[in-house]
Amino acid sequence: MSPPETTTRGEWVREALERHETSLLRYAESLTRDPDLARDVVQDTFLRLCEQDPEELTDRLAPWLFTVCRNRVLDVLRKERRMSPLTEMDLETRESAGPSPAAAAASSDVALAVLGLMEGLPVNQREVVRLKFQGQMSYEEIAAVTSLSVGNVGFLLHTAIKTLRVQLEALERPGRRGFGSKRRENGG
Repeated sequence: MSPPETTTRGEWVREALERHETSLLRYAESLTRDPDLARDVVQDTFLRLCEQDPEELTDRLAPWLFTVCRNRVLDVLRKERRMSPLTEMDLETRESAGPSPAAAAASSDVALAVLGLMEGLPVNQREVVRLKFQGQMSYEEIAAVTSLSVGNVGFLLHTAIKTLRVQLEALERPGRRGFGSKRRENGG
């Protein structure tokens, strides 16, 4: 997204915020598992965008934003790990990483099954799947964000999707109490 000559820096940042904030928040939260921390990281990402020259980010704004966001998440998580280990009390009072009841009700059985199965994927596979499908990024953009090769991104996506497909098929097998069994019981 390159700014036209008449667009001010503020308008350019505002447009970037409107266009990318939601996907950056989802991405940051998927890495941090903490909505407040994700908001802080995304806010810092956009503050850093304010310091950039719009001309230098022409045609690579999304990868730049996701890269800065990812690096900030990693920095913050590294710092938090050094600062305070979790106590038993922290673990008991921490919010669940699962979806909220409202989100669960609004989601289909299949979507919930896929999200659950994604948690079983290796971290690097989960990250490229989220960047591809939630961030709607190209292989090249994902490679720029993660510092992986384009070929490695393709391999990770292929492997993740194949794994998810096999696991979903296993859930649908007759006699198995997966998401397909509810539909069969209800005549669906």
